Amino acid sequence: MPIIFLIFISGCSNKSKDFNKGKFAFRYNESKGIASLDPAYASNQSVIWPINHIYNGLVQLDKNLNIRPCIAKSWEISDDGLKYIFHLRDDVFFHDNELFESGKGRKVNAHDFVYSLGRISDPATASPGAWIFKNINKKKANKGFEAITDSTLIIYIKQAFPAFLSILSMQYCSVVPFEIVEYYGKDFRNNPVGTGPFKLKMWKEGEKLVLVKNDRYFERDTDGNRLPYIDAIAITFIRDKQSEFMEFVKGNIDFISGLNAGYKDELITRSGTLNPKYSDRFKLLTQAYLNTEYLAFLVDSNKYDKGSNPLLNKKVRQAINYGFDRKKMIRFMRNNIGTAANAGFVPDGLSHNTADKNWGFNYNPDLSRKLLDEAGFPNGKNLPEISLTTNSDYLDLCEYIQHQLSTIGIKLKIDVGTGASFREMVANSKIDFFRASWIADYPDAENYLALFYSKNFSPSGPNYTHYSNPAYDRLFEQAMNETNDSLRYEYYLTLDKMIIDDAVIVPLYYDQVILFVSNMVQGLETNAMNLLCLKKVKMSSQ
Repeated sequence: MPIIFLIFISGCSNKSKDFNKGKFAFRYNESKGIASLDPAYASNQSVIWPINHIYNGLVQLDKNLNIRPCIAKSWEISDDGLKYIFHLRDDVFFHDNELFESGKGRKVNAHDFVYSLGRISDPATASPGAWIFKNINKKKANKGFEAITDSTLIIYIKQAFPAFLSILSMQYCSVVPFEIVEYYGKDFRNNPVGTGPFKLKMWKEGEKLVLVKNDRYFERDTDGNRLPYIDAIAITFIRDKQSEFMEFVKGNIDFISGLNAGYKDELITRSGTLNPKYSDRFKLLTQAYLNTEYLAFLVDSNKYDKGSNPLLNKKVRQAINYGFDRKKMIRFMRNNIGTAANAGFVPDGLSHNTADKNWGFNYNPDLSRKLLDEAGFPNGKNLPEISLTTNSDYLDLCEYIQHQLSTIGIKLKIDVGTGASFREMVANSKIDFFRASWIADYPDAENYLALFYSKNFSPSGPNYTHYSNPAYDRLFEQAMNETNDSLRYEYYLTLDKMIIDDAVIVPLYYDQVILFVSNMVQGLETNAMNLLCLKKVKMSSQ
């Protein structure tokens, strides 16, 4: 290993950025660890971020979540929406590897995508992303993927799906070299070879991962300069969030993502701005995040009748929704980070959203009491205690809701679930009222609205509420077949309002991306997917 990286890996002071005569590395911590560097297993943020540094796909998202070319320089979609034809760049090469001829990375071709995309849906791969290709027409060509030439790829789907290009922007769809994957098998997870702006230098699991600049990367900036600008990325794996915060304050890492209760009040003010004492060292970057935090009801009338479970009564569910102040909750419980969910389920930042945010649930305790009275529970009389299950991270929010609802006669009992057990009970319809969140897999409102489509009942699908409404299903299917974006967005808005009208959920807040970044970091852009992209980042010495 070159001496420059021995110095870099062991360095602990903020001068380690300048680790070899003006070369710079971006350093961050991943408290949850990284399970794999194989894009077939890019199912959570801790894996998606490094995958995004190492690999590329056909298309990519810009900072505004628009679909842009990547390895595919252009494409056409057939009139019926069932065939996608991609034309590939001819200047994209895999990272150098000793398994290639002469150790030099070979040129990417359409056959690599046939292999890579087909691998995701292959049961032998056991990829958690196999669901993204459930609409692939496997009766066509090579199970739906066809290389017409080295530079022309065709993908066939069974039903028109307007969000298909968004799905192809997911990290699951990265291209990999078949000969390297076949050689390493399961060990490809720690021997990754992609086409991305950075390539693996070393990975000591649980301690440190170092990626270095790919000097043959194909993308350039608007001035013709080859990306990326920085020379390396170094990732540590400190599990304790308070320790991570201390490393950031000491200058040993360059940014932290998210808001942790342990340092929330130290870094930001009550109004949600950066604590002035840190302004000479750090900057705060925020924007809308495609994440909705909510409470969900199991509205399965086949499991209970209305007499035995008051949550099957829509008026009771509406009373809960009107019975607490979301804006106050965000202000005092989250230092104004996030937006009170006074509209639908789909969060800010997606194209169908409108400026009208007043059609959802606002705080109205008088209306809550009226609805309880109409439901047969005046002032909460004879209303059974309602159990709400959450995890420890959201206990404070649930206790806030519990207190406010108690003033109108609704008694909540809060149960704290843990990890896999909690998730299993939700998926198998064993909890009547539970806290949940939904982070978009891809930037289209369909990804949210599909949670209420009756054909997606859990445990095989994401409809954990078991909401079943024939009118909703018909409009959802109509939206999926609508190629006119403006009309489809109108359908999306109507579907979102139907969810609120039936009070299937209790929207809490639309989350925000929140990044605390060293002032030495320049050009770090945020996006509503909270996808970390470092190819355009520059760094300076202090």
